[in-house]
Amino acid sequence: MTVQTQMQQAIAAAQSVQSSLTQFSLETENQKAKQMFEQLAEQQKNILTLLEGRYAQVLNEEPQFSQSEPNQGEANQNQAQNKNQQSN
Repeated sequence: MTVQTQMQQAIAAAQSVQSSLTQFSLETENQKAKQMFEQLAEQQKNILTLLEGRYAQVLNEEPQFSQSEPNQGEANQNQAQNKNQQSN
């Protein structure tokens, strides 16, 4: 699994948590619980913003992380072939 895929999964999970917390705040009638869920949803939003920022940074700094799984395998095969050719 590539770093890109792992980061995308982490972002999706963070979005899911934020959505759940927001939904809980809308569904509860208890004002204390509503306030707690709203605060947690806001904290999760901040976490999501940080994750998305890091994801963008990783893609800019490390372009190899943006390769898909099959391309990664091809790149590794090409590197191995180049090493074999150089050693001959």
